[in-house]
Amino acid sequence: MLLSEHYQRPGWFTTHVFNRLVAALTRMGVSVVGSRMLEIKGRKSGEWRQTPVNLLRLESAEYLVAPRGHTQWVKNLRASGDGRLRVGRRVQPFTAVELTDDEKPRVLRAYLKKWKFEVGVFFGGVGPDSSDDELRRIAPDHPVFRLNKS
Repeated sequence: MLLSEHYQRPGWFTTHVFNRLVAALTRMGVSVVGSRMLEIKGRKSGEWRQTPVNLLRLESAEYLVAPRGHTQWVKNLRASGDGRLRVGRRVQPFTAVELTDDEKPRVLRAYLKKWKFEVGVFFGGVGPDSSDDELRRIAPDHPVFRLNKS
């Protein structure tokens, strides 16, 4: 039995105003609360795709979390295994390893502590103070990747 993947489509304001504003600032070299432009080759087209993301630094590692679920960038990153993060002219190539659901609670908690104001609505009432069990429950809906600098 195939279960449908969790995905929350962005609204008009997010697509046409917020993401464009964050993307423009990030391209100019201004990181908005950790924002980066994620660049990944499309799994079908082979063309570079860009989307703004929040880069989480936790202890000595960097992570990308998909608050909206199994998005196109998630599917492209799974297919390619690598990409680039950009702020202005600074480009950081990386390879990515997807975390298992059991590995996610610590990262999801840290992500929500930093960006709940922006993305909390996508986590179904689960927040940074939720139990590990609650974070594990939502973990399948939120892909998380650990980045390794190339």
